[in-house]
Amino acid sequence: MWIVKLGGSLLGSPALKAWLDTLTKFGDGKVVIVPGGGLFADAVREAQAKTRISDAVAHEMALLAMDQYATLMTGLNSDLVTASTELEIAERGWQHRAIVWKPSHMVLADELLPKNWDLTSDSIAAWLAEKLNAQHLLVVKSAEIPDNTSIDYLVETKLVDACFPQYVVNKPFRTWLLAKQDFAAIRQAITHQATPPCGIEIL
Repeated sequence: MWIVKLGGSLLGSPALKAWLDTLTKFGDGKVVIVPGGGLFADAVREAQAKTRISDAVAHEMALLAMDQYATLMTGLNSDLVTASTELEIAERGWQHRAIVWKPSHMVLADELLPKNWDLTSDSIAAWLAEKLNAQHLLVVKSAEIPDNTSIDYLVETKLVDACFPQYVVNKPFRTWLLAKQDFAAIRQAITHQATPPCGIEIL
């Protein structure tokens, strides 16, 4: 299985629909798309700054923001189906459907996960990858992919969130950082369960 996290920064870019179309056509039930938060999460940050709600409340709202982004994705590609639980993910996989995950139900049920802005959609995607015994985690970014992909550097430059290292280091799946234009090159890898020919592996 492949977990593909599509960053909220792709919203408004033609690359977002290109990724969705590619994953829908070639995923064959083997891909779960994890949405970022995008402008929906930005609205939560703004609301927190104005109202001073707790990080825990903002965390729940940010998860609902990811749910909204997932719904938006289904509006961009009608062949996508949403899933909120492990059972729904499994059922849609058996049906060879293209899956986009709504994370709020599963994430809020895990009391051990941090409830603050140190844990965002990148770490949540990695958490799901381990939970589903995925082989690959692809993290797709709009930002330029740096030559230095050490975990510490990625956190320091805020390309990934602060919790990301604990969810990807020494895990059974392989993690790849990809640029938004890499959608065409990933088709064969997903179809043949091969190593991605693009992007940079995070070790």
